[in-house]
Parts: sequence; structure tokens; C-alpha cells
Amino acid sequence: MSIIYVLIPVAILIVAIAIVVFFWAVKSNQFEDLDRQGYNILFDDDLPPEEKKLAEDRKKILDERD
Repeated sequence: MSIIYVLIPVAILIVAIAIVVFFWAVKSNQFEDLDRQGYNILFDDDLPPEEKKLAEDRKKILDERD
């Protein structure tokens, strides 16, 4: 029964740490782009230089639009 006096404060501490980490992640924009990693597998990294430049330009235009 005396172990509960240790487990309750430890549980509260773990929850408090989890809340702090969550708010830090939200503040540092960790959840802004959730789709990018899913789409990375679809794109080829070995693009010719011309196509790579076009893709970068397209990305800039889309980023400016948002």
C-alpha cells in the first residue's frame, strides 16, 4: 500500500513532462507538415538538374501561396 505514495507522484510527473513536451512540439511547429514524409517515397531523388530546379521553383511558389 505504501508504494502508491510513490507511484502517484511519479505518474503526475510523467504526465507533466508529456504535456510540456507536447506544447514544445506544437510551439516549434513539429506538426505543421504531416504529409511530406508520406509523399517523399513517391519522388525520385535522382532527378536531372533541370527537373530539380523546376521542382524547387514549384515548391517555392506553393510555399508562398500558403
